[in-house]
Amino acid sequence: MRWAAVALAAALAVLSPYSDALAQAEPVEVRARPVTHFRLGSDERFFGPLEFVGGFEMRSPERRFGQFSALRFLEPGKKFAGVADHGFWFFGSILRDDDLVPVGVADFTMQAMLGDDGEVIESKLDKDAEALDISGDVATVAFERRARITEYALEPADMGKPVRHLDIVVPRHELRSNQGFETLVRAPQDGPLQGARLVIAERSLDEEGNLFSAILEGPGRGLFKVVRSDDFDVTDGAFLPDGDLLLLERRFSLASGVAMRLRRIDGASVRAGALLDGAVLMEANMGYQIDNMEGLDVWRRSDGKLILSLLSDNNQSFLQRTLYLEFILHDE
Repeated sequence: MRWAAVALAAALAVLSPYSDALAQAEPVEVRARPVTHFRLGSDERFFGPLEFVGGFEMRSPERRFGQFSALRFLEPGKKFAGVADHGFWFFGSILRDDDLVPVGVADFTMQAMLGDDGEVIESKLDKDAEALDISGDVATVAFERRARITEYALEPADMGKPVRHLDIVVPRHELRSNQGFETLVRAPQDGPLQGARLVIAERSLDEEGNLFSAILEGPGRGLFKVVRSDDFDVTDGAFLPDGDLLLLERRFSLASGVAMRLRRIDGASVRAGALLDGAVLMEANMGYQIDNMEGLDVWRRSDGKLILSLLSDNNQSFLQRTLYLEFILHDE
């Protein structure tokens, strides 16, 4: 079973830090294998309001490659930045064919994340980067195990040490080990939250089983909760142009394997003190081309279509894959 070795791979990652980590950006060879159908053995293209565009699996001989936990576009559908949960930044560009279908990546680089002292972060407890926001020349990262929200100056060729740390708002004693911050999103600037950043925990639950979450800044600053249902954990999110919040979720069990779903939350309900829930747009299991789906971004294509980009974290296990998938959202 593909997921049987995940726990072992994670344990080895903790015990075997990359002491020779890349302190500056270096090119990484990436090979792509196309994913032309989302549902296995089917030519089906539409899945609820989503239309599958295409995607690819990424592989590399570079041993640091993988464990990608978040992706944000610097240019819509083209240049991107991301973080990996073994303490790396990655950058690159999506390649497309004449029909705008994604077929691979170019100019892919990786570099190790630096701590406050300007040195490469070695401890897994400190470098577990799970979520990313990009705004202008500022990259904000949410770290899970030793919980913190950290700003960096966005310099793709040479990411430096942190600029500052934000107040995480959520009480630290409510954040569970390896189940803390997994999602970091920025609200629309012209909405009621005025461009504030929000965080949502993966599986840090209150007494009712809801996920601890917070608005980190602005006039709406404060705690809120997200309903956790059907054993799905939130792994990433993005605001849609209409102000609704889209959440990517993952479920795993030894019996049924991995599953993913997308849930849409009314943007008007996102405020301090609220309990958020929303409609499921799509759910997929092992009968589809998915893996450990952890990254999500939303962007507008040159033809006006609204695109969802999904990325998986392979846990650096030979039983898992790094997948990049795209869908058109038809009911904006």
